[in-house]
Amino acid sequence: MVRTYEVGFITAPTLSNEELEAFVSQMQTVVQSRNGKVIKVDNWGKKSLAYKIKRFRDAYYVFMTIEGDGAAIAELERRFRVTDFVMRFLSVRIDEDLKRSEKLKAARNRKARARSAGQQGGVNAESAPM
Repeated sequence: MVRTYEVGFITAPTLSNEELEAFVSQMQTVVQSRNGKVIKVDNWGKKSLAYKIKRFRDAYYVFMTIEGDGAAIAELERRFRVTDFVMRFLSVRIDEDLKRSEKLKAARNRKARARSAGQQGGVNAESAPM
């Protein structure tokens, strides 16, 4: 079953931009080899951490939006664990959240249309003759 995931990871600030880009492209090929599809890669660059992680105050933040099954995500997480310069990572399934937000948006639109139709069809009390 194809699901949508967001995977975020932070790496040590000692990496060069070329090394980081090579690692991200390697992770993209891992996803594609597991019949997944990388929808978006968002490289936030070097940011300050709230607290020290492995004696570093800064880290590179990268987020990937992926469509695939659990095998692609499991392989990504396995590779993150064994890679020394990946300090933290988090994988979140977002397809349920997307469905929920679309359903809420549709309900709001229906209510707004019903409200506007009710106001147009009724007599406005302010403009009624006395």
